Amino acid sequence: MDFVILEKKAMVCLREPSLGPCFGMKGGAAGGGYAQVIPMTDINLHFTGDFHAIGAAHNLLSALIDNHIHWDNQLNIDPRRITWKRVVDMNDRSLRDITCGLGGTGNGIPRQSGFDITVASEIMAVFCLASDIDDLKKRIGNIVIGYTRSNEPIRAKQLKADGAISALLKDAFQPNLVQTLENNPAFIHGGPFANIAHGCNSVVSTKTALKLADYVVTEAGFGADLGAEKFFNIKCRK
Repeated sequence: MDFVILEKKAMVCLREPSLGPCFGMKGGAAGGGYAQVIPMTDINLHFTGDFHAIGAAHNLLSALIDNHIHWDNQLNIDPRRITWKRVVDMNDRSLRDITCGLGGTGNGIPRQSGFDITVASEIMAVFCLASDIDDLKKRIGNIVIGYTRSNEPIRAKQLKADGAISALLKDAFQPNLVQTLENNPAFIHGGPFANIAHGCNSVVSTKTALKLADYVVTEAGFGADLGAEKFFNIKCRK
């Protein structure tokens, strides 16, 4: 890294790769040539399991929604207006739109749903914006998962899901430290998409890097008209 060549104390903060694009046309996201973070294979494939934890947390909320509707539906959730799908960290077009709850009364209420990719989860977005685990719990609790039959929004905290979801993410919330080929330290943590979220690595990893180095090199997804706007207007305000 040029800053280190100039004898400056610097660190890198990047997003984690997703398995979907890794096995698609885009490929991995650990760099190339001498501009690379290592161990490349581990970073591209599973890494520390952060995305699996986020996927499990997201799908826990999905399961709680369907379970609540199955058992009396006290919140009066409209099954036709549930906005919270399930996620999988893979490009699988056959799962984009599905009908769930089939197979009899013991398997829930049949309804239309689908799968998104894990990095498009709103939990991924709030995970990367949270300043600490309490802030993460609050942000998760405020997620809107659908609407009642009288058009009132339903939030995750009304299902009492925020505590359990935060507990699933307590280890994943710790930043991951790796290095570049030139032995420069690098934090790789979180990875929200930039087209549907803010497209930056976690706030907690960037703030940690700022305490350890004089210069922090980071990235924001897409061009200046999208990535930079979101970086300055959303992430930098945290």
